[in-house]
Amino acid sequence: MRIPILLSICATIVMGTGNAQADDEPELIFKKTTVWKFLSPDHKLATYAIDDPDVQGVTCYFTVPEKGGWTGWLGVAEQLSDASLSCRQVGPVTFTRQLEQGAEAFRQRRSLFFKKMRLVRGCDARRNVLVYVIYTDKLIEGSPKNSTSSVPIMPWGTSQPTRCADWIKD
Repeated sequence: MRIPILLSICATIVMGTGNAQADDEPELIFKKTTVWKFLSPDHKLATYAIDDPDVQGVTCYFTVPEKGGWTGWLGVAEQLSDASLSCRQVGPVTFTRQLEQGAEAFRQRRSLFFKKMRLVRGCDARRNVLVYVIYTDKLIEGSPKNSTSSVPIMPWGTSQPTRCADWIKD
């Protein structure tokens, strides 16, 4: 009798830790298989897009490896820390609120308990450029792997460009 209850609890935990798509989740652009697996899901590179929630007119694209196999399928595999990043101005840039230097724009779990991938933004006020950094942190070791992208704020249509220094403070 205890075994079915234990299995039910484990199934609930595993199903709750998957990579379900939510409103604040990035949009999947495509996946490409990198390692073929015979009886389980393949290892892949996945490319996603996310619109900056606080800076309208900026979209960031990032690619991360996704482990396959049965642990990847169950959502319990610790994902690699690798990530590449490219951010672009896709419309007139407007800020929705006052922000701080290094403020987090997006966060995603990369392991069952201890690792998160973070996308943070800052402002190079002298050049009027938004700077984005993606990195993975781990509770115990940290992570040296990261990627940087910059978005020069340019005029869009007839409007003058917004100055990021007016919206992001130290």
